[in-house]
Amino acid sequence: MLTAGIDVGSISAKAAIIQDNRLLGVRVILTGYNAQNAGRQVFDQVLLELGLTASGIDRIVATGYGRNSIQFADKAITEITCHAAGGIFLNPAIRSIIDIGGQDSKAIVIDKNGKVQNFSMNDKCAAGTGRFLEVMARALEVDLDAFGELSLHADNTASISSLCTVFAESEVISLISKGAKRENIIAGIHASIASRIIAMGARIGITPPVMMTGGVAKNIGVVKALEKKLNTPIIVSEYAQVNGAIGAALIASTM
Repeated sequence: MLTAGIDVGSISAKAAIIQDNRLLGVRVILTGYNAQNAGRQVFDQVLLELGLTASGIDRIVATGYGRNSIQFADKAITEITCHAAGGIFLNPAIRSIIDIGGQDSKAIVIDKNGKVQNFSMNDKCAAGTGRFLEVMARALEVDLDAFGELSLHADNTASISSLCTVFAESEVISLISKGAKRENIIAGIHASIASRIIAMGARIGITPPVMMTGGVAKNIGVVKALEKKLNTPIIVSEYAQVNGAIGAALIASTM
């Protein structure tokens, strides 16, 4: 059986194709202003890469904030469920998932079968998300892709106390005017994100082993800051950004 998962997020759209519990391929593109078009495009592109056609796909599950716009999907399922299914597929040992996306962040506790036991979610504020990092990168005039590595060279983590993106940006600008090193400011930004995520996760009792998913998982600085706060290693799969789409495709195979 061939199944597809399409995860349309606020920044990127992802697609994954599964055949008989085996991952065949994935694709990531920018969402842009039209979630429906992004879902169709990323689906078409992964099919083209694999030499497949839409008619050959048995079932499709959509997830992410734009899931209800994917009208050609057989079903739309919350990303909490899909991330749990994708995470346990990528690493059966995990018991908790930290997912940081473009506009929200989640902490999920799962059992050995990938069933969600509890979760906590921040979708009301940009702080602690990919958007937050984008704002900070612009303020510091640093390429977002360089954020992670730069923070590893910090010799003193700057203090960013505000949990609001607007006020945090003001703090960063103030630190810049005082001559603080970029590396130290970025390390402070990552520590601030980690503190927010840990506070959110404390409400549900994050249990190791922990996996991090979502686009922000590619930022080694955020990963290290979370590891320090949790005092445990964090697993980051090469498929971290497409975990939700993988989970959606897996769920489609059980429908």
